[in-house]
Amino acid sequence: MSGTVLDESRVRRYSLAAAGAPLKLRSGHARRTPFRSLRLLAAALVCLANNAVQAEDPELIPRSVLFGNPDRASPQLNKDGTRLAFLAPAEGVLNVWVAPSDRPADAKPLTKETQRGIRTYFWAYSGEHILYRQDKGGDENWRIFCADVNTGEIRDLTPYENVQARVQEISEQYPNEVLVALNRRDPKLHDIFRVNILTGEMKPVAVNHEGFLGYLTDSSFALRFGLKVTTNGGQALLQRDGQEWKPFAEIPPADSLTTSPVGFDRAGDTLYMLDSRGRNTAALMAFDLKAGAARILAEDSRTDAVGTLMHPVERRVQAVQFNYDRACWRVLDESIQKDFDYLASVSPGDLSVVSRTLDDRQWIVAYAIDNGPVRYVRYDRDRGNAELLFTNNAALEKAPLAPMHVVLPASRDGLTLVSYLTLPLASDPDGDARPDRPLPMVLFVHGGPWARDEWGYSANHQWLANRGYAVLSVNFRGSTGFGKNFTNAGDREWGEKMHEDLLDAVEWATREKIADPKRIAIMGGSYGGYATLAGLTFTPDVFACGVDIVGPSSLVTLLESIPPYWTPMIEMFTQRIGDHRTDDGRKFLLSRSPISHVQNIRRPLLIGQGANDPRVKQAESDQIVKVMQDKQIPVTYVLYPDEGHGFARPENRASFYAVAEAFLAQHLGGRVEPVGDDFRGSSIRVPVGAEQIPGLRAALATGG
Repeated sequence: MSGTVLDESRVRRYSLAAAGAPLKLRSGHARRTPFRSLRLLAAALVCLANNAVQAEDPELIPRSVLFGNPDRASPQLNKDGTRLAFLAPAEGVLNVWVAPSDRPADAKPLTKETQRGIRTYFWAYSGEHILYRQDKGGDENWRIFCADVNTGEIRDLTPYENVQARVQEISEQYPNEVLVALNRRDPKLHDIFRVNILTGEMKPVAVNHEGFLGYLTDSSFALRFGLKVTTNGGQALLQRDGQEWKPFAEIPPADSLTTSPVGFDRAGDTLYMLDSRGRNTAALMAFDLKAGAARILAEDSRTDAVGTLMHPVERRVQAVQFNYDRACWRVLDESIQKDFDYLASVSPGDLSVVSRTLDDRQWIVAYAIDNGPVRYVRYDRDRGNAELLFTNNAALEKAPLAPMHVVLPASRDGLTLVSYLTLPLASDPDGDARPDRPLPMVLFVHGGPWARDEWGYSANHQWLANRGYAVLSVNFRGSTGFGKNFTNAGDREWGEKMHEDLLDAVEWATREKIADPKRIAIMGGSYGGYATLAGLTFTPDVFACGVDIVGPSSLVTLLESIPPYWTPMIEMFTQRIGDHRTDDGRKFLLSRSPISHVQNIRRPLLIGQGANDPRVKQAESDQIVKVMQDKQIPVTYVLYPDEGHGFARPENRASFYAVAEAFLAQHLGGRVEPVGDDFRGSSIRVPVGAEQIPGLRAALATGG
């Protein structure tokens, strides 16, 4: 149940030369020293020690660099390439900036957000309007806004309280219109409307009486398919035939997380789907809707197809992305093969095409690496030349960032757990992903759980490695991207085999002398927060401490309080987690709920929560904190009244990570950056346990 964030983090590694190995004294070295004076000997040892400190302790990377706003991010060209837009801070808040595309330095802010940064935007096909979405305090009741580049006027296209808007479709055929899905009539279901972005006029297109999760529309704005969950937790794809909906495809429960429609070509005759039916990994399929035939366009035996690159007008798939341990593209259209060949030579990193003009002559391409910022280049296809546009964070260019290693521990029943390990820079001088001594380690668990960790730049990994910790992230069973068998192996295994995979990875790290078994923390958000609570309750002696961010404490109350627009997916949730609607199901879920085992907690716990979280509500944190207080078990609880499922405001991120850093240092022994002014502008509240972390009360009193 992970949230969506501005993500600039999918990256490829530069080779990094070691700055120098820490100096070591062998046993008996002092007896062989040529120095004849104890004073000289002491001075020599001090010198050696200082050299070791310099090698082992690179400069602290400020949290403001790691968790603050990017300088510039998410660049996009308008349809004819005359204008460039990107996200950048204005008065400390991410807004959309616009410039002539040949003069990026002349950019000016177009939008006027003052509290919560914009994270998702795109050009309308008019070429003169920016569409973006925004919620209030993380409540995920998104509104769609339109900003006029020429006048600066901003129009709220969906001005409704407690209603969630989704952009359904934009098309070059209707440059001044957009299809929008709204749950205004029924909070559980989204209806479709056609909205004029110039006037705000809204016309109904479809009323969702059928209970669809969503619709598939084409570039002519026609409703073509509807998708709904079946009573067994599978899905049904229905095709519109006049005013009727007729069955097109049944998606069994085992394929529901690995099979989904992608979209249509421009003519609307071909439906593209990621499809795992009759196979393990999801292949990219093309369904000829007139002939009734299907063919495989691309497949991989180890990993699902996870992304596509489509022609900007024809909408045919030109390339497919796969990602087992690293992201890679498979080109299907020979007309762009030479482009990919050239772009692969321009810069290190995993490339992705993030923007294309309608005539397809200009591209913006992103190169992401693990130990530096994302590089954006503008590529002129006619000239066959790419030029650097900017990086997303200039401060990272000279920061002492560490490489991320792919490691492959195995589960106790033989599954390969594709994982990612980052080590403090000087702890691994030969770059073999093994430190020169066991280190304190943080097991950082991803959310979802139907998501995955990826290789690349991670602010969390770099922060923790810079503070002296090994950092391990594990794709445990239930994670997506590795075929349906691996994903489905996590069904009804919350707190059991999914947790055992994490424990097996920890045991591997200990056996490989990466981790000091007495100094291992567990940390994560959403499902990763649940895993943290599970770690401290189900296996209380494994971890030295835990940091839970928006994690559910009870699987019963989690399922009882899902957002209304997730209600059509309840059969899928109950099949994969457990059924809270039956007595036996509730007993099962409670047995897997950390709140049922609070009495086992004997290691320190830090909890972070957003008060407006619609997915994992504040009650999930409140209730476990109360039980811990009733049982006189110490806990520190950090609450943000203006956040939802995760911490979007940089001021809040800065304050939480300052608290977490002090907490981890207290229990693992890592390095700490002073709080400084990291609480300034934050809405941080600590209703319980401020006294558990040295200096926290004082920092709260002074605002940092």
